[in-house]
Amino acid sequence: MSMTNRRELYRSPNGDSWFLGREPESGHAFVIHQPNGPSGGRLSHIALGDFLRGSAHGPEHQALLRLIGSLVEVPPYAERT
Repeated sequence: MSMTNRRELYRSPNGDSWFLGREPESGHAFVIHQPNGPSGGRLSHIALGDFLRGSAHGPEHQALLRLIGSLVEVPPYAERT
């Protein structure tokens, strides 16, 4: 996957990184996890639903939820309920 098809979500203090990736042909999005070097550094691709399912309360999950939330703009005049 090229660097233009992913966006960093979170980098942990220990060097693990999480990215939001997109398959160019289909447009399907997924999460890429890259462990730090001492952990092997081997990339894994995780379906968005699997990433957010269950005990998804880590800072990398919160970063993805903030990114998703930023896609929704609420006009200043909108009624907030």
